[in-house]
Amino acid sequence: MATGSLLTRTGWIAFLAIGFALIVLVPLANMATSTGSFVHLPNYLVPLLGKYACYAILALSLDLVWGFAGILSLGHGAFFALGGYCMGMYLMRQIGTRGVYGNPVLPDFMVFLNWKELPWFWHGFDSFPFALLMVFLVPGVLAFVFGWFAFRSRVSGVYLSIITQALTYALLLAFFRNDMGFGGNNGMTDYKEIVGFDVQAPSTRMGLYVLSVLLLGVCFLLCRFIVTSKLGRVLLALRDAESRVRFLGYSTTYAKLFAFTVSAMMAGAAGALYVPQVGIINPSEFSPANSIEIAIWVAVGGRGTLVGALLGAVIVNVAKTWLTGALPDAWLFFLGALFIAVTLAFPKGVVGLARDFMQRRKKPEPPPVPAVAAGE
Repeated sequence: MATGSLLTRTGWIAFLAIGFALIVLVPLANMATSTGSFVHLPNYLVPLLGKYACYAILALSLDLVWGFAGILSLGHGAFFALGGYCMGMYLMRQIGTRGVYGNPVLPDFMVFLNWKELPWFWHGFDSFPFALLMVFLVPGVLAFVFGWFAFRSRVSGVYLSIITQALTYALLLAFFRNDMGFGGNNGMTDYKEIVGFDVQAPSTRMGLYVLSVLLLGVCFLLCRFIVTSKLGRVLLALRDAESRVRFLGYSTTYAKLFAFTVSAMMAGAAGALYVPQVGIINPSEFSPANSIEIAIWVAVGGRGTLVGALLGAVIVNVAKTWLTGALPDAWLFFLGALFIAVTLAFPKGVVGLARDFMQRRKKPEPPPVPAVAAGE
């Protein structure tokens, strides 16, 4: 990977071709084909594809810090959930008098719990620009503060992973409480509209899907820009030998802090697009098991490749969608077996397997025939 080259010519062709298929062909298959056609995409699959795109962004965000900086965060689900809650708060404020209790200011769960006024931290979420700002700001600030103390204290390795897992578990317990003002165990649901559009309308769902794919493309290019820059070389170096990088005079704290914060903001944006497509956000999104599953996505695809993170997220979640419907009791066993297989059999993931296969298929060039000297 050459420093400064965002994508090769082949890479740009593949990127644009996949983007064209996802942004143009998929909507055409949904809206421009008849229901009985074999190329028709049913309406119920559109939010499912959008959800896969959000998961791919989340996997990409983890690969940036784990694959290139060596920071195994087992709490990235927390940033995803915080972005989702920010969007959920905006969507709840848009319900107004259309709620069950008809209160123009308080969400239904607050009326049910006898809240008398809107908490101070809910103010401003009736504005979409403010909510959008919070989607990036809340996860970003949490990641910056957490990373500032962790990286300055030189906490790394398994200790950092445990602390990030403790962070998301603490948030899980906090958001379960009814007096926190976030809906407690039930969370937030029954959304009506987003920026004036009916959130349940097929056209709105298609728009959210397209936005998810566009954001995925932007995040991929952003990550490529980071990892192919000088900062990316520093991240790779500190992943492999942090003490040597520090000895050379580089600030490993600031490098890791930048990558960690950008990664958290990407995860928050993914969560914000995820919520209106699935129709609910609750504390289960903070579950430490969710964050571990994200790491499995990246490992299955191939960490440190970016493309592998996208493939891993899609492959595992497609398998999850099928297995939880066909064999619901087998999903966790399959996931555990998959993680063991990746660890022992193909640690480089799907991308690594593909690269090894392609290298084996290449025929070695025959050795050059030595020139015959004159007179021999």
